[in-house]
Amino acid sequence: MKNFFLINEDFENTRLDRWFRKNVHDAPQSLIEKNIRKGNIKVNNKKCKSSYKLINNDKVFVKNIQFVQNKTKKKQTKYLPTKSDLLSSSSIFIENNENFVVINKPSGIAVQAGTKSRKNILDILKGTNEFKDSLPFSVHRIDKETTGILIVAKNRKYAQLFTSLFRLRKIHKTYLAVAIGELENAKGTLIDELLYYEGDEKIKSKAITHYKLIDTNSNYSLLNLNPETGRKHQLRKQLLINGHPIFGDTKYRFNKNLYSKKSHLMLHAYKINFSIAGVKYNFTAQPPSSFMNFLNEKYLKISW
Repeated sequence: MKNFFLINEDFENTRLDRWFRKNVHDAPQSLIEKNIRKGNIKVNNKKCKSSYKLINNDKVFVKNIQFVQNKTKKKQTKYLPTKSDLLSSSSIFIENNENFVVINKPSGIAVQAGTKSRKNILDILKGTNEFKDSLPFSVHRIDKETTGILIVAKNRKYAQLFTSLFRLRKIHKTYLAVAIGELENAKGTLIDELLYYEGDEKIKSKAITHYKLIDTNSNYSLLNLNPETGRKHQLRKQLLINGHPIFGDTKYRFNKNLYSKKSHLMLHAYKINFSIAGVKYNFTAQPPSSFMNFLNEKYLKISW
C-alpha cells in the first residue's frame, strides 16, 4: 500500500476519513478512526481527528495497514450504459460548461446506483462526450420517478461549492406538481415535522414549502412548489400530510386503487436559480410529454 499522498485542490475541504475511504480503502468508519487515533494515518506527520478538513498540498502519511476483506459485503458493480442510453442522453442537457452541467432528468432513472436500481444518471454521464475529460459529481438528488432539473458538477471544487450553496439555501428550486383534490387556499406555506429513521433512532426534521395554486378542476390541483428546506421526499410527504398527495405517487398515497401501473408521478423540477461569483444562473426544464398530456386530459393549464 502506498504510504504517502499529496492532496490537491480537488480534495480541499474534504474530511480526512471521507478522503481516505474514497482514495485509499473503503474501510469501515470505526477502523479508519481507530487507525487515525493510533497515528497510523497522519497529516503532515501530525496526528489529527477524522473530521480534519484537508487543504491543498497537505501530506497524508499512511502506515502499512492491513485491511481484511469483508466477504459478506456485496461488491456493487457500475452500470454500463447502453448505446440507447448514450444516444438519448444527448437531448437531456440544458447547460454544459467546464465546471458543471444542468440536465432534464427523465423519469425512472435514479441519480446514483442503489440496492434496488443499478441504472443511474452518474454512470450514464461518464460515457457521454460532455464528460469526456472529467467525472460527474453528485451535488443534490431528485427522486427516481421525479423528472426535471438536476445539477451535476464536473470537478470536486464545484461539487463542494454547490454543496455549500445548497446547505446555505442559496439555490432556489421550483417544482410543478399535480395534487389530488382542491387546496383550500390559493397560496400559502406548509410547515411540518417530518419523521425519519437512522437505524432504530427516530429523527424529526422541520420541513418548509411555499406553494401557489396555478389551476384546479376541483378533482386535481396544479401547484407551483418552492421548498425552503431540503428534506428527503419533502414535497411528497408534506402534500400527503396536508391531505393532497401527488398524483401517481405509489408510496405516499391514500388509496392503492386510485393508481394504475401506468400512472406517472406528477412531480417535475421545473426551475432553478443561483449565483456564483456575482454571475446569476437561471435554468428551466420543460415537463415531459406524459406530464403535459395529463394536464390536457384534466383540463389544467400552466401559466408560463
